[in-house]
Amino acid sequence: MRALIHDPDAPQGLRVGEVADPQPERAQTVVEVRAVSLNFGEVADLSQRTEPGGVSGWDAAGVVVEAAADGSGPEVGTRVVTWGPAGAWAQLRAVESAKLVTVPDTVDLGVASALPVAGVSALQALRGLGPVIGRRILVTGASGGVGRYAVQLGALAGAHVVAAVGSPERGAGLTELGAAEVVVGLDNVTEPVAGVLENVGGALLAQAYGLLAEGGIVQSIGHASGASTSIDFEAIRHLGSRLRIEAYRLDWAFGPDLAYLLQLLDQGRLVPQIGWRGSWDRVAEAAAALLERRIRGKVVLDVT
Repeated sequence: MRALIHDPDAPQGLRVGEVADPQPERAQTVVEVRAVSLNFGEVADLSQRTEPGGVSGWDAAGVVVEAAADGSGPEVGTRVVTWGPAGAWAQLRAVESAKLVTVPDTVDLGVASALPVAGVSALQALRGLGPVIGRRILVTGASGGVGRYAVQLGALAGAHVVAAVGSPERGAGLTELGAAEVVVGLDNVTEPVAGVLENVGGALLAQAYGLLAEGGIVQSIGHASGASTSIDFEAIRHLGSRLRIEAYRLDWAFGPDLAYLLQLLDQGRLVPQIGWRGSWDRVAEAAAALLERRIRGKVVLDVT
């Protein structure tokens, strides 16, 4: 079968090539992949996560072509979206039946492929802030894949969402998604926030922490900046503040969460966040645009 193979000598370390078809275990369903999405972390850290010749990828959507032998998964012909720590970027994916969800007929498979890791990360991290109805929350990196879902979900939960971006151009469309405020950087955030969904890391994480109201919490989701963070916790303690930072980690057993997000899509309450879509033969172009932050939202590759 064809797959996106990690080749250190290829542009962005990826090229389309041939690999062996997957050999499913009894509890695995085989899916003919129609579309995959790219996440910033899996592309930026490709050489650290994947051996040369290996197939990476977290999110893929397609149609079941071989049901699980143990009867645990859906029947042949079912439209599904799948997830896992590797193996998505291929024409066929063998996946545990617990790591796929049926896609409503109204939802395009490419749209569904953009949802698992980014959408669920936003949802789970938002829950980590506790009740947010009527409260101010800050979303950094709000123009990215996780950020754009976080803005929408925060607004749906009743929060006053402050969306922080790196440039005015990156903020386009965020008000329509539910952001009450769109700011460039954090210098113009003048009121404390009850919680932060932080996707950038580095100095921005420290600055966001300093904006917390008493009892506030930062969910540190991503590290797009690649920079280290320095925070003077001693100074914070002497101020008598009770503030927290939690390092968010995705719980891969997220079938119910993904099914909920698909329901929101089906109902028109969640807007698909696809900033670039094309054939996977153009993966180098797509990956470069993603890493250079020229894309608002998600990258989707159609599998051919």
